[in-house]
This record gives sequence, structure tokens and C-alpha cells, in this order.
Amino acid sequence: MAQLLDGAGKLGWVLLKSVLRFVFMFLNNCVAIPSYCCYLLLLQPLRIWDSSTFWHIEGIMFKWLLAMVASWGWVAGYTVTEWGDDVRHISEEEAMVIVNHQSTGDVCTLMMCLQDKGTVVRKMMWLMDHVFKYTNFGLVSLIHGDFFIRQGKAHRDKQLVYLKDHLDKCYYSRDRKWIVLFPEGGFLRKRRETSQLFAKKNSLPHLTHVTLPRLGATHLILKTLSAPLENGSVGSETGTPNETGNKRKGLQWVIDVTIAYPKARPMDIQTWIFGYRPPTVTHVHYRMYPIKEVPFEAEALTDWLYQRFVEKEELLTHFYDTGSFPSPEGQKEVVSRQMTLDPVWLCFIQSLAFASGYMWYNVLQYLYCCLF
Repeated sequence: MAQLLDGAGKLGWVLLKSVLRFVFMFLNNCVAIPSYCCYLLLLQPLRIWDSSTFWHIEGIMFKWLLAMVASWGWVAGYTVTEWGDDVRHISEEEAMVIVNHQSTGDVCTLMMCLQDKGTVVRKMMWLMDHVFKYTNFGLVSLIHGDFFIRQGKAHRDKQLVYLKDHLDKCYYSRDRKWIVLFPEGGFLRKRRETSQLFAKKNSLPHLTHVTLPRLGATHLILKTLSAPLENGSVGSETGTPNETGNKRKGLQWVIDVTIAYPKARPMDIQTWIFGYRPPTVTHVHYRMYPIKEVPFEAEALTDWLYQRFVEKEELLTHFYDTGSFPSPEGQKEVVSRQMTLDPVWLCFIQSLAFASGYMWYNVLQYLYCCLF
């Protein structure tokens, strides 16, 4: 009987905590997202007069919004440990980031672990499934200039045309530096069986922890955002002009990011919202490739991309067997870094969000009373 009561008490606490977290996050969204939109609406004349300053301010607010999402997990004890290359020193250089995709929690994890990478968060562009457009954060991502891609053969060719047009219009004009995509084209649990059948049919590696990546978006991004060399090939030696006339070097790096969850149990967005899972450490492994090492011909790029995901499979197999990623070649010891967030800063931006929401509520209420 005592055990039953103890179990009931724990369940009651989890349910109460989940309800309180949901209420807070609902209110957080109700004040933060409308405030973001109202500030940018007020700044529209600046967008016409000085668009670079406008997008600089927008990027700062965008980073704050992503920090709020990160804080939801941080408060629940969901933290990140980083492995591999230290990407902080290339935060001001242009890069394409390829990430394995297990669940909706992957995006939240990236929102957290990129917070301490300089200006990356406010100058990055996301490629996400079109379903994310209809979430609470969809409007913010649309304004920021992220791209929502529809999956499936029926949409594939058109989506690449739309992506090319989007990159031409938004990437350089908004001073983007990093572009993040999930080449697998869907969640692991949904694509694994199809990927394994395709691999068996085409004598490709059998993968369990990742799926074979798709080439389309990766190839298009490399061709569009890499600077042309004098010989007509693609590389990174010469600048490429953006819409404002400033010289850009084009993509300098491909950053291969591998996300691993303890016991291969991915966290989803519901876990971040309700916080019902015990404190969990998500592990993120980085490996950087200079753009000169990346082939641009379709066939060679396909082989190169497949090899990256074979390496991801090996990394994840090692992690699930040992609890850590293997040491880099030439190093005996494995070095990991605990990613940290400043709680004072998180409290500041949360307070600013609620204060802004209160201010805009009063402003709009006053305008409504004046007009009606």
C-alpha cells in the first residue's frame, strides 16, 4: 500500500509539473511571438531604408526566441554534451550543416547547442519539413526566411526550384552564414525500412541508426552558395557578390553533426514541453570538412554523402555500445565539452518577453479604444 501511494504521489507530481510547464510555455508563446511580430512591423520603414540593420535586429530577436525554446529543456534538466571538432572558431564563416534526423527534438537540441556559437543562431537558415510551418514557431521561421520543404517524389523537382529561388532571394540579402538541413528527408523511424530496402536493392551499406541521405537539396545548396573559381569550377577562393554588392567568399565548410540520445531513445517536442522524462544528456558530435574536400559532381557527391552517413552509423554504434563517441584519429583520449547556458541571461530574455507582451497589449488596447 505504501508503495502504491508513493507511486501515485510521483505520478501526481509529474502531471502537475507537466501542466504548469505547458501553461508557462503557452503564455511564453502568447507574449514572445506576437511581440516579435509587432517589433518587426514597427521597423518596416527601417527595412526599406537600411535592410542590413533591419535583419541584424531581427536576428538578435530570433536568437532570443530560440533561447527561450532552449530554456524549456534546460530547466527540465535536458542538457547537451559536445564531442569532436570545436566549431566555434568558424562561427563567422559560411557553412552548410548536415544533421541526422531522429525526431522533432533534434531541432530543439540544435537550438540549444548553437546558442554559444557566436552569431550563428541569428544568421542561420533552416531547411525543415513543411509540417513545421503550421506549428507555433512557423510564423517566426517564415519571417526569418527559413525554407519549408515538402517531401515525396511528387514534389521533389518543384521543391528544388523553389529552394533555388529562395536562396537567391533571401540567403545573401539577409546576411545568412550557416544553412542547416537534414539530408535523410524524414525521421529515422519513418524512413529506416525504405532506406534498407533501397540499400539492399542497390548493394549499398545496411544502416540501422541512420538512413541513406538524399542528394537533391545538398547538391543544390553547394552549387548555389559556393563561390565560382576562375576556371569555372566551384570552390572558395574568390568572393561572390550578394544583392547589396558586398563580396562573399561562399561556403567555406561542411559541418557534419551527429546527434545521439541515451539508449537510442530520441526526445520529441512533447518531452521538451511537458518535461516528463528524467534529466537527460543529449550528445552532439561535430566534424568539419573544408569545402575544397567536398566533390560537386552529382555522382561523386552522392558517394561522399553516403560515406558521411556510414561514418555516422559507426559513430552511433560506438556510442550506444560504450556511452561515448570514439576518439579522433591520431588522438588517444576522447574529449567532450559540456554545453552551458547562462541562467541570468535566460531569465533576462524571458522577463523581456513578458514585459514586451504586456507593453504591446496596452498599446494595441489603446489604439483599439481610439479607433472604436
